[in-house]
Amino acid sequence: MMSAIRLHRAGDVESLSLDRVEIGQPGRDEALVSVSAAAITRDELDWPTDRLPAVPSSELSGTVVAVGADVTAVDAGDDVWALTPFDRDGVAAEFALLPAAVLAPKPATLGHLECASIPMGGLSAWQGLFDHGRLRAGERVLIHGAAGGVGQFATQLACWRGATVIGTSGSGVDDVIALGAHEAIDRSAEHFDEIVRDVDLVFDTVGGDALARSGAVLSQRGRIVSVAEEAPADLAARVETVYFVVEPNREQLLELGRLVDEGAIRALVDSVFPLAAAREAFGRVMQPGKRGKVVLRVAEN
Repeated sequence: MMSAIRLHRAGDVESLSLDRVEIGQPGRDEALVSVSAAAITRDELDWPTDRLPAVPSSELSGTVVAVGADVTAVDAGDDVWALTPFDRDGVAAEFALLPAAVLAPKPATLGHLECASIPMGGLSAWQGLFDHGRLRAGERVLIHGAAGGVGQFATQLACWRGATVIGTSGSGVDDVIALGAHEAIDRSAEHFDEIVRDVDLVFDTVGGDALARSGAVLSQRGRIVSVAEEAPADLAARVETVYFVVEPNREQLLELGRLVDEGAIRALVDSVFPLAAAREAFGRVMQPGKRGKVVLRVAEN
């Protein structure tokens, strides 16, 4: 048996409880991971409406303890990190049973707490910029929410790729510049669409009015990618727009891990809570002024 956080009513923080549940055994293509740290996301308590009670958290860092008969990419004793599939239980537990294909060696230069804070934001940024946005060196990219959970990684990755990076923020610009952006705009004080022109890619992490007004800043071949919401119909009719949901990807995690170890991207942890304090941790996620990821410490290693 193991301890696990479980959600008993969708969207209800007060229904989170620390329960004793059975430890699963890995199937042929699965791995059992001893979880050291699990990161949490603002809206995830609304997701598992059809499989309650459900374990939250889709980001982990930990150590493989057992693998199925067909698994060759990882082995017992390996330190790993992952973004886990959204259609199964999460990882806010002492052990997690996962498809081995989503696991990658964790960055050697970071501890488990920092590693757990990267996968969702890092993969969202990678897929948005490079898979869907086709960002190339020398292009101009405007990133809405450039210091947020996804935006911080998008800003760093776009700089690494060799793009000219303009970041917007609703709470000041210092954090955006610190991440390497060439220019920063405070959306609460300035109208970005009156300042910026000839952008090849808008990467949107906030939605709403920022997304709706982004068409005005695009170059002739400019495109918009959002992780926040679908673009308004009138905007989508005029320019190329993509809305997507991040997917687990081991090969991209390998690349992100390499960049972490090279110092090209860094993680930012806002706060750390013990597993038993999951309610308090989700309360922190929902507070304004958060900087970086909220992480659950599951084990002391």
